[in-house]
Amino acid sequence: MALTHWAFLYTDDGASESGDVTVVDNGMCRSVFVGVPNVDAGVAITASLVDDGAQLIELCGGFGPVGTAKVLEAIQHRVPVGSVGYGPESVDGVHALFS
Repeated sequence: MALTHWAFLYTDDGASESGDVTVVDNGMCRSVFVGVPNVDAGVAITASLVDDGAQLIELCGGFGPVGTAKVLEAIQHRVPVGSVGYGPESVDGVHALFS
């Protein structure tokens, strides 16, 4: 089975509770990017993304391991969920961006 539909969720303080959605569809793959104001808002919409056909969900580092576990529980492990992580070589740069 080929990947034809996936979603990436990221945290954005200015996003709406229902998520700010951008879709890129090139006819071969549908990519859905969703900005959410916080982890709980992201968790709340993940089941609908899977119901709409997402075969894979990726999460920004802001979700962390606890948020990732909440997403997996919310979607009942129906599709794979990955999360971005930064190695120690990037910690100072990430801190500078978000502090």
